[in-house]
Amino acid sequence: MALEDTMRSLREFDINSLDFDNVGSWPLPVKLFIWVLLLAIVLAAGYYYHIQDLQLQLAGVEAQEVELKKDFEKKAFQAANLDAYRQQMVEMEESFGALVSQLPSDTEVPGLLEDITNKGLLNGLEISSIDLQAESAREFYVELPIAISASGSYHDLGAFISGMAGLPRIVTLHDFTITSSGKDANHLNMSIVAKTYRYKDGDA
Repeated sequence: MALEDTMRSLREFDINSLDFDNVGSWPLPVKLFIWVLLLAIVLAAGYYYHIQDLQLQLAGVEAQEVELKKDFEKKAFQAANLDAYRQQMVEMEESFGALVSQLPSDTEVPGLLEDITNKGLLNGLEISSIDLQAESAREFYVELPIAISASGSYHDLGAFISGMAGLPRIVTLHDFTITSSGKDANHLNMSIVAKTYRYKDGDA
């Protein structure tokens, strides 16, 4: 009987006759519809204002998790190869020490100049001059240019340049010029800058 009354009241319902001051008198189906509509609105608002923020936070945490995993894998690899890294460090220190030992100290520069002179004479060159130039400080070392003027045949000059590589100390060659001297095309004049280096300690 109650169902028949409800259906009858629903058929006789006119939306224009709704009394918003007396909601309790509305037909039950209308009330249910309004409740469902309100529930849907509340759920939608809850999603956009709360659940969506949580999803954004979750996406950020997931991205952070990926970065942390990569960092962990990197550190795990480094830890697994720690002994190899230590051995490599020892080898690098030994190599660095060997290279530093090839850099002349201030007291060895005269001996180096003598070696350069002897190389020139042994290869048949006439050494006109060997002049020390101003030192130039770099980050880890000090550069000492040496201006060399010599003359001789093309082959003698080539042998001298090759012989410089055999010196016990590090010497590099720069800015060379070769000119012919007079009518003798086989007699050449050479100007070249040899640079030697010394380790820059804390006081340099």
